[in-house]
Amino acid sequence: MADHSPTGPVELGAQMDYAEHDRTYKGFLGLAKYGSLFCAAILIAMAFGFFVGGFFSATILFILIMAVGTLILR
Repeated sequence: MADHSPTGPVELGAQMDYAEHDRTYKGFLGLAKYGSLFCAAILIAMAFGFFVGGFFSATILFILIMAVGTLILR
């Protein structure tokens, strides 16, 4: 009698690695969240440094935004 267990590609019914899928998805979401936070923080700090303060005050603002944003995004 023929063996009917799926061993081929996913399109033909092979088993998926759901643990790896979940880990990859969580990694993508984390990269998207914290990458967006980084981009927003650097743009705000650059604008602040250009229009209001200097380099050091913009750097402090960037670190502050990153710290608060990291706490909020958890």
